[in-house]
Amino acid sequence: METRLIMEKVNPKGYGGMLELEKAQSASSIDPILKELIKIRASQLNGCAFCLNMHTKDARKIGETEQRLYALNAWREAPFFTDKERAVLALTEAVTLIADEGVPDDVYGEVRKHFSEIETAELIMAAVTINAWNRIAVSTRKMPPTD
Repeated sequence: METRLIMEKVNPKGYGGMLELEKAQSASSIDPILKELIKIRASQLNGCAFCLNMHTKDARKIGETEQRLYALNAWREAPFFTDKERAVLALTEAVTLIADEGVPDDVYGEVRKHFSEIETAELIMAAVTINAWNRIAVSTRKMPPTD
């Protein structure tokens, strides 16, 4: 498989806007490991090899375990995730697969049990942002490095 185009070269203004969005997300109050779990789970659902490669490495660098990374795709059945993390993973899936059934009230309500309104907005924006990155990488066939 070959890369179709390099977005940052072909559309630097649009890509720059994405970088600004990412910068805003990195400044949010959400725990860094939780941010990486959002990025990895959405990237799994979207089949984004580039982002999966990047964010699993990033997660390990900040202390995420191999065990949890391997089980993330089956988080509902795995005992390694807290109720708070489960709420975020369910929200991430709902936002990623929004055409299926939107974000159900029970999913949103579970997030609000654990997070303030501002934090909830940050979680939604984190999911929206990685979904946008996934769509850029998948549609342009951005390849992960082979190192």
